[in-house]
Amino acid sequence: MIQKGDTKMGYADLHIHSVYSHDGTSTIPAILKYVADHTDLNVIAITDHDSIAGVKEGLLLGPKYGIEVIAGCEVSTSEGHLLTLFINDRIPSGLTLAETVRRVGRMGGICVAPHPEAKWTSSLSAEAIGHALSEPGVANVLVGVETVNGGLVYTRSNLAAMHLAERLNLASVGNSDAHILKMICQGSTLFEGKTAQDLRCALINHATHARSGQGLGGAQIIKQWFPKFVVRKLGWVDWNADPSAPLRYIRMRKAMMHSAILQAK
Repeated sequence: MIQKGDTKMGYADLHIHSVYSHDGTSTIPAILKYVADHTDLNVIAITDHDSIAGVKEGLLLGPKYGIEVIAGCEVSTSEGHLLTLFINDRIPSGLTLAETVRRVGRMGGICVAPHPEAKWTSSLSAEAIGHALSEPGVANVLVGVETVNGGLVYTRSNLAAMHLAERLNLASVGNSDAHILKMICQGSTLFEGKTAQDLRCALINHATHARSGQGLGGAQIIKQWFPKFVVRKLGWVDWNADPSAPLRYIRMRKAMMHSAILQAK
């Protein structure tokens, strides 16, 4: 297990997909085990596409791996994807960006614009973000821009995102957008403190910094993700049981995961 160290700074990856996303390939326990064994992350967010099905499991199991988990979701707004964090319920897809943000705010959550204007993704435009920020109830909830996305095939979009965050005076956030385990922590966010609440305060105060990982590169990402995506459709995923689970729980989880995978096809 990676030692997190005794510094006053923490790291977070707030854009991770599990098998509860149609294109994810790893179970929640597998994600947590990988984070604990191979990264220096203190906090992660499970942000599946338009689903919070894996959030409860992440919140329950996170402490067993020494990881604090934030309830999140990557919501498909009518204008592009939006990371919603610290939420307690699912938000319908297809709403406008401003309305989605306001609903998150009513839950006490906050939002980050992921991979803005990135090619070949459903991304928010700079114009859409700027317009939404001018509407009531948005600027205090939409607090950050993902300036480092470790999963992008066309990585030059990150540079444009950095300029956008500076221009709009929003928090700079680094994430992996991981769909396979090896992508986790390819982008991460540096913040003062160690806890999810410390991170939340840093995001609201625009006091975070984005960190790039070693980088897999576009071709490597596709090469490693695609075979896992294919076998996931056949019912095989990166899987790891709850470390303290009895055998009957493990069998139940396997049955539930198989059902979830079939439903997400």
